[in-house]
Amino acid sequence: MARATTSDAQKKDTREKIELGGLIVKAGLRYEKRALLLGALVELSSRLKSDDSERARLIALGAEAFSDDGE
Repeated sequence: MARATTSDAQKKDTREKIELGGLIVKAGLRYEKRALLLGALVELSSRLKSDDSERARLIALGAEAFSDDGE
């Protein structure tokens, strides 16, 4: 039983990582260097912790991008 639970957790983790990678592609950043992407995400994390209006702005921008392709 424990093995099945571990397998389910691994599948869930893998699926989440695939979805997150898809966001990079959707944003048009597929061919950027990994260091640039990580740096941008680290910077974004820092900004989001200190600026709720930036969080709201980016949520609206992302929601619009999803709605443009029917997701």
